[in-house]
Amino acid sequence: MALNQQMLFRRGDVVEVASQKQGFRGSYFVATVVMALTPVREYVVEYETLVTNDLSGPLREVVPAAEVRPVPPGFRMRDSGEFRKGDKVDAYDNEAWWAGEIIGKVGDKYKVYFDDSKEEIAYTVDLLRVHLDWIHLRAKWVDSFGRALAFQFV
Repeated sequence: MALNQQMLFRRGDVVEVASQKQGFRGSYFVATVVMALTPVREYVVEYETLVTNDLSGPLREVVPAAEVRPVPPGFRMRDSGEFRKGDKVDAYDNEAWWAGEIIGKVGDKYKVYFDDSKEEIAYTVDLLRVHLDWIHLRAKWVDSFGRALAFQFV
């Protein structure tokens, strides 16, 4: 893939859409690609968990290609099996994955700080995953330190 090309998704691909709307920045909603619009700078997606205002069915919308990424690799924990203070994570809440940072642990719950909303919320480990960034131009996943993963799932 040339460095200046966007990754192309096909109809039926399951993806995550990064919302840039006020109050939703830092969130990733799971969706399915319905179609790519030509030239491929936008996609029509259907969300897995969001519905239309009249509740008649799944929400479909046109989103910029830059806001669409593959679903991250299927692991959730650090190699040690524990998250540590300062780890970047995604927490599943309100039908989406939200990017945050571990700030502590209380009992069996990890406290996560969300920079955009300035909130601290505690989550059990089953609602957390390691935060990864998708680099569109290189079609690679990187960790919060900018290191490319040794394996890629695309």
